[in-house]
Formats: sequence, C-alpha cells, structure tokens
Amino acid sequence: MSIQNMINELTSRRSVIEQGNEEAVKKLHADSKLTARERIEELLDTNSFVEIGAFVQHRATDFNLSVKDTPADGVVTGYGTIDGKLVYVYSQDVTVLGGALGEMHAKKICAVYDMAMKMGAPIIALLDSTGVRLQESTDALNGFGQIFLKQTLASGVIPQITAILGTCGGGATIIPSLSDFTFMTKKATNLFVNSPNSLDSKSETLETIASADFHSKETGIVDFVCQDETSLLSEVRNFVNLLPSNNFEESPIFDTNDDLNRASSELNDIVTEDISAGIDMKVVISQVADNNLFVETKANHAESLITGLIRLNGQTVGVVANQSVDNDALLTSIACNKGAKFVNFCDSFNIPVLTFTDVAGYSATVAEEKSGISKAVSKLLCAFAGATVPKVNVVVGRGFGTAYVAMNSKHIGADFVYAWPNSKVAMMNSDSAVKIMYADELDNSKISTKEINNKTAEYEELQASPYAAASRGYIDDIIEPAATRKRVIVALEMLYSKRESRPEKKHVTV
Repeated sequence: MSIQNMINELTSRRSVIEQGNEEAVKKLHADSKLTARERIEELLDTNSFVEIGAFVQHRATDFNLSVKDTPADGVVTGYGTIDGKLVYVYSQDVTVLGGALGEMHAKKICAVYDMAMKMGAPIIALLDSTGVRLQESTDALNGFGQIFLKQTLASGVIPQITAILGTCGGGATIIPSLSDFTFMTKKATNLFVNSPNSLDSKSETLETIASADFHSKETGIVDFVCQDETSLLSEVRNFVNLLPSNNFEESPIFDTNDDLNRASSELNDIVTEDISAGIDMKVVISQVADNNLFVETKANHAESLITGLIRLNGQTVGVVANQSVDNDALLTSIACNKGAKFVNFCDSFNIPVLTFTDVAGYSATVAEEKSGISKAVSKLLCAFAGATVPKVNVVVGRGFGTAYVAMNSKHIGADFVYAWPNSKVAMMNSDSAVKIMYADELDNSKISTKEINNKTAEYEELQASPYAAASRGYIDDIIEPAATRKRVIVALEMLYSKRESRPEKKHVTV
C-alpha cells in the first residue's frame, strides 16, 4: 500500500470517529445540546485542541459487546489552551453506548490525568453518561477506582473542574464531589447516586433530588448553575483564568485599570448605628474588588457565608464573608463546611484569603446541635489556622465569641486584622453581657435600669470597642470603611513574599 493510500485510510478512519453517529448527533442538536467534541471546541481556544487516544476502543466481548462499535470508546480526551493557558480535558460522548464508562474509557481519562499532573495543568471534566458499562462489570469498577485514585492524588496539586452536561448517576457522582469546583446547566441534567424510584420515599423525582437547583442549594455539590451549555463553557473559561495552573504557581496577577487607591464612599454610607441590622457583604466585596467584579462560589448554598474570588490590584484573592443581612450573623454547620473547603482550596493553590467579618455567634437550633456544629466550626477554624497563604481580616460589624475567633481572627494566625470604627469585638453583645454579670442584682431588684444602662455603656467602652481590642494588639488598625480597598491591597502587597513553616506532618486529623 502506498503512503498516499495509508494517509487516505488514516483520514477516513479519523473522519468516521470525529463525525460520530449522524442520527444520534441530530437528536442531540434537536435537544439543544452539543456533542462531546463541540463542547471541547467551545471551551478551548480556537484550533488549540490536540486529541489523545482517538483510536482507542473497548476490548470486551461479553453480551455481544464485540459487535458494537465504540468510537474513541465514548470519551474524547486531550489538551489545549484557554486564553493561552494549557489545560487538559475529557468529554464523555453520550452517543456512544450512552457515554457509559468501561475499562478503556477509564484508561483514557487516567492517561490525561497523568499528563496533567506531569505538566502541572488544570483538568476539566465534561460529564454526560448513563453510568457504568454493565457489560464490563469488574473492569469498569476498576476503571472507576483508578479515576478516583488519580483525582485524590491530584487534589491540591492541580485544579480540577467538572461540568455536568447530561446525566451523572451512581458512582460517577463521586467525580464532581472529588473535584474542586462543579458547574451544571439548569435543564436536561441530573446528578444522583440512587434514582428516585429506588428511594424510600416514592414521591421524589429527578427534579427534586437530582437537579442543578437541588444540588446548588441543598447538597452544595454544585458551585455554579448556568442557563445552557454555551454559557456554562464560557463561565468555565473565565473561571480557569482566575486560578493558578498548579500548587507551585503563585496566585495569578493580571493588568488592571482600576485605581488601587480608589476610595468608596458607599462603604461609609453602609455603616449604621444599629449594628444588629447587618451589612450586605456582597456590596462590600464588590466595592473593594477590582472593577467591582466578584465571582461567587456556591452562591445558593449556605447563604449565611459568602465565598468566592476577586482581583485586588490584579491579583486573584479568595474572599470569605459573613452575610449578616437576613441571616442574623450566625454561623451554621453547612456554612462552616463550605468555608473550610474554600479556604483549603485557596491555601493549596497559593491564593491569599481576605475575610469580612460580622458574626454574632452560632445558630442556636436543635438541628444544629444534632448536626454537631462544634465539629463543623472546628473544620473552619482549622482551615484558617492551618493556611499559610497571606491572610487579612476586616471586621466590619460584630466579632462576638469563639465564632469570631474561628473567622480568621488574629488569635488563630491572621496576618493583618483591620476593623471599621463601628465594629464591636467582645465575648457577646453588651446588653447580654451586663445582664449575665448582674443577674443576681437584677433578680433581687438591687440595680436600677439607669445603672444597667450605665454598665452597658461602660462594657461597650472597656470591652466591646474596637479600640479596646486594638489596645491589646488583637486588631492592627482601625480604618475608615471607604479606605478598605487601599488598605487591604497594601497589606497583601507587603505579604506577597510571606513564608511560614509549620510542624512536619502528613495532614491534620480534624
């Protein structure tokens, strides 16, 4: 056979693989969905994708599988760039055996994981699969295990991002749970371990226990919910740009046209005499961020604690803030778990952490006690205390009790703590503190209302005032709210070369 004939055969074989099943592709398009390859093309820079393993096929023969053609074995794998940044990607092809995972399918995914780890590049999973390939049984189970192992080894080394673009059921749901961030479209997607008809409650449906809405609000598995596939892939592109490629890179720094000295009079206006009214932290964050841009993670989950990424003077910074409007400024178990995971991610990838604190204590409910809120708080506290990245805290309202201690306080290792002049830092609010200290006198009517008011004012001055905390070195400076952006940027610039060693150990046991 001549070389030209060989090239023609190569071209023909590759064309068959890339074009796929025409009828199946038409059905996808009719449902307003993209093919596995179209998703990659939409995600990556134009013409940057290089496929790996296009000619891989299954080798199983049981249950007539030998007569079934499986182009690329149902998953497209390779690498490319996003705005010039190297990334690895795998995209499951639902037109091939429903995108079900088998032995060779899994080996392809593991191969791109190995390359991503060697090159120190993010990996993006585009999931659309009916689950495990039953015809391959234990080989498929081994495939799942190998993928989970690769994900575990990659955790904290390279960013792992997952997008749910169809069905993700059974064991495959562990993939997004092992990832750092998960995106999901609103329609035509499901994420579930057990199908609704197998649950003890027969009233459940895919909409109630498997939808993007459910997982973004209830379980917190999904970080971002998008309208459609195109917008999702665009958001993934933007999000990847905010992250370093691996744990050896510093937090990315970009050019910015926003003045680092920009003051925000709106932050002065947001302060009220009634500290219990709370502060809308999303306004605070946006006013501080470059160009007022904030990418919030898990926005619909545990809304009393806000997490996300901003840029400050061009540098990516992680933000954790108590959302005290409509939430009574109380920490909950799910909020603590949400915050701990985010802080651990930032610490793993050298992203500085900025906190805005307005916390009055813990949510006092039976449900919280049953959930073991103290354990959840310990995880948040441990994440802040263990993080060695630059850490800056701004107390914008209340800082009460051990809830304040857990919120990146000076006591557990924050590098800089600033406070607004309206803030209060104490064991609890002054009214409650005085009532406890003078409980006997109040019970016996030995103290007047006027005296109680005087004692409350005295407690405010001696114990709850930010100046009292600053006099003891627990707060580094009291700043004008409008100057918050400038002061935080200056602090982070000073902390850029921070190096902090810790006792040698494998990991914490909390």
